[in-house]
Amino acid sequence: MKHKARKRFGQNFLNDPDIIARIIGAINLAVDDQVIEIGPGKAAITRPLLERLDSLDVVELDRDLIPLLAGIDQTGKLHIHQADALNFDFCQLVRTGKQARIVGNLPYNISTPLLFHLFVQHCIADMHFMLQKEVVLRLAASPGTKQYGRLSVMAQYYCEITPLFEIGPECFDPAPKVTSAFVKLTPKPLHQLTARNMNKLGQVVSMAFSQRRKTLRNALREIATVEEMEAVGINPGSRAENLAVSDFIALGNHLDD
Repeated sequence: MKHKARKRFGQNFLNDPDIIARIIGAINLAVDDQVIEIGPGKAAITRPLLERLDSLDVVELDRDLIPLLAGIDQTGKLHIHQADALNFDFCQLVRTGKQARIVGNLPYNISTPLLFHLFVQHCIADMHFMLQKEVVLRLAASPGTKQYGRLSVMAQYYCEITPLFEIGPECFDPAPKVTSAFVKLTPKPLHQLTARNMNKLGQVVSMAFSQRRKTLRNALREIATVEEMEAVGINPGSRAENLAVSDFIALGNHLDD
């Protein structure tokens, strides 16, 4: 079946067998794992996943790809959900006693909002994604680096981030204009998520990074006083990129008192 990649869906289809094998190896599957693939596309990863699993769920937005996906499985192991992953309840698919393992070549145009959607679904054991290399660098960035920002803080609040390897543009059809990377995200246990008010934490992080060159004294002046920052050990003269994730949590909790 011929299918032309659609720009509006951000489609770039992986077609390098060596990279596909490396991805499958990195995920380290057990036959009874509860795996959900986002954006299976032309089934480059779906096929080897099916070979190793007794059941596989896939979430695909493009209706024209559904017949192709349905045609690769004669075993009844593949369960196709034609839906927008941005609005999908992944936990509804999880079997009793299981946690989901999410896999996908995420469309670059929705990768950040999709990650935020997944962060709050507390039924996930781990996530393995192909993303723009730039996004992976931001996810894993440390304080004091130029890549460190809102995405770094929020992702690291929810997950442990493990960059795995890069994937060149030539491994896709059509070839994207950027290098990709494969990354593992492991959600932290709920007891480690210590922010009392996620809206407050999100507000602090967003405002702190909204104008990176401003000191926190100026960037947060609408929601926090110098005294409130100093009360949790934050120097009001420093900038957002110098704060650890724990600093943002501490300030958010203090302001929520």
